[in-house]
Amino acid sequence: MRDTPRSQGTAGDAEAGHPQRRFGRAFAHTTGASGSGSPHRSDGRPPQTPRGVRHTGPHGRPGTPPPVPGRPFSRSRSPLTRALGSPARSAAFALCAVLFALVTWQATADGPLRHADERLGRALAGRGPEPLTQVLADLGGVPVALPVLAVVIAYVVRRGGRGPVLAVCVTMAAVPALVVPLKLWTDRQGPLTDATGYYPSGHTATAMVAYGGAALLLVPYAGRRATLPVAVALTLATGAGLVLRGYHWPLDVLGSVLLCGMLLLVLARVLDRCRERAVRRAAESAPDREAARQPHPPSSS
Repeated sequence: MRDTPRSQGTAGDAEAGHPQRRFGRAFAHTTGASGSGSPHRSDGRPPQTPRGVRHTGPHGRPGTPPPVPGRPFSRSRSPLTRALGSPARSAAFALCAVLFALVTWQATADGPLRHADERLGRALAGRGPEPLTQVLADLGGVPVALPVLAVVIAYVVRRGGRGPVLAVCVTMAAVPALVVPLKLWTDRQGPLTDATGYYPSGHTATAMVAYGGAALLLVPYAGRRATLPVAVALTLATGAGLVLRGYHWPLDVLGSVLLCGMLLLVLARVLDRCRERAVRRAAESAPDREAARQPHPPSSS
């Protein structure tokens, strides 16, 4: 029986072996009724899910949410981190605050840590050569520490850094404003005297802020490795001299280190902001200075 012959219209339309693309429902869904390539339904109605307004990602895949104008996306930061500028600095500040509260509580309460502190202080008092320990203790005195800071301030002012200098002076003025009320409130007796008001150590606080502030001021000129270790060594030497001479208990020195550590962390953040503003002002004024250096064409008379 003979096969039914194909019609001439279908036989001449396309070559044999090449199937024709069928514009069915699925293809119309992806290309649209007009074949423009826009992702709409085949009946011309807008899609139920807003695929037409989705933005492609970096690799061209659909479904990426559109960019939000304004600041770029970032993880939410705590107020302390925003204030101090970095998570590491904020963590150090929080640690100093917690330890300072703990040490202050133990220094004023009749607890085991205070008993151990007093036993250690009595055992260390009078140790070492007296001239050396006295010199170390005097490193935290106002006649020694403040002149060192004043010399550094004069150098930085001469180099044009007035903003950082003001921040260091304010931090130095905050030392007695914080230490003196704490001394009156804790009213702790000294190691070799019946007098009270020894917690926290004022000499340690003066040394740490004066030498630490001087080191932070000199960081742009000498680097951190050349300045900060010197400040740490002078502060530790002051604390050791105070304990070995019997002027303070070890917890008195530790409390001052923790308190002034918080002050210096805030000061470091303020100095960073001052330097950022100075760099920004220099960058903004650079085009003006460059334009002023350009020779002006002679005016035609």
